[in-house]
Amino acid sequence: MDFLTGIFGSGGLILGTLVPFLLVLAVVVFVHEMGHYLVGRWCGIGVEAFSIGFGPEIFGFNDRRGTRWKISAVPLGGYVKFVGDMSVTSEPDAEATAQLTEEQRRVAFHTQPVWKRAATVAAGPIFNFLLTIAVFAVMFTAYGRFVSEPTVAEIRPDSPAAEAGFEPGDRFVTVNGTRISTFGDVQRVVSARAGDELSFVMLRDGSEIELRATPELSEQTDALGNTIRIGIIGVVNNEELGQPRQIVYGPVEALGAAVTETGQIIARTGHFLQRFVAGREDRCQLGGPVRIAEMSGQAASLGPMWLVQLIALLSVGIGFLNLLPIPPLDGGHLVFYAAEAVRGRPVSERVMEGFYKVGMLAVLGFMAFVFWNDIFGC
Repeated sequence: MDFLTGIFGSGGLILGTLVPFLLVLAVVVFVHEMGHYLVGRWCGIGVEAFSIGFGPEIFGFNDRRGTRWKISAVPLGGYVKFVGDMSVTSEPDAEATAQLTEEQRRVAFHTQPVWKRAATVAAGPIFNFLLTIAVFAVMFTAYGRFVSEPTVAEIRPDSPAAEAGFEPGDRFVTVNGTRISTFGDVQRVVSARAGDELSFVMLRDGSEIELRATPELSEQTDALGNTIRIGIIGVVNNEELGQPRQIVYGPVEALGAAVTETGQIIARTGHFLQRFVAGREDRCQLGGPVRIAEMSGQAASLGPMWLVQLIALLSVGIGFLNLLPIPPLDGGHLVFYAAEAVRGRPVSERVMEGFYKVGMLAVLGFMAFVFWNDIFGC
């Protein structure tokens, strides 16, 4: 009985982990593919299939335009297959295009002007970003945001801040040129810069001074119970000096704050990948489907709002990764379309095929890497 409860109970493998994971992934994938679909349809491009998941179809139906809407067996992604596509990656195929009827050629993806193809491809990641903005905007409108003044209350002994000469009562003005408004702003900048010497402009006794410190790595536990490694300098905020308060947003202000928050997440993601490629980030910070499934279960156990926040964060991450200039990702397609727009003619099929093969190897290698991290740990 304990075994069955562990599998089928509310906190078990199926209801506690698998169902939240599939929900999170389905929402993010659906929004991404719906971006491709809606903009493609707006551009007059025919759609053969819209699938959540890959592989054999589990359930599906045809709409009045002839598009097959389906759920497929492997839930790790999805695709929109436009008329004239050789595969679900929208790889061009001149031979297949030549066999299309005149009506099919009129609505085929690869016969469209380059701007329509580019808009359709870019729409997937853009919709992911819009989903994140929408989630944050609703949350800021409903709950506001708790912030603290960026003031130092305590310096931990032997920390980078102690060595740099920070003192209680110092107020952060900028960190590496970034204007600071709250203590959260300090944490956001410093946490992603372990090992980088940073410039801190501090307000002390009415005058601005510059201090330099190098954040050190620290293992901490996030809100979902995961162990993460972030940069810290060793300063502490408290209630007396931090004066924590809640910011209340109207709908317009909440939308602006959501756009800013999403932009900051995108910037931090890009910075992390740059450091990762340079060998300056812990490989254990990257996870794949197993890690996402675990986080989905943890978020679901904390409540629906945590699950919604995870969807927002995963959505912006998926959008960012899809814009990387690597075929067969959306960013790879956009690079080809940019080259076509500049040259006035498409890139040759031979060149495109070579880049697709290299890009596919890179994508598969990355997938194998995150699966290795998931299964064997660090």
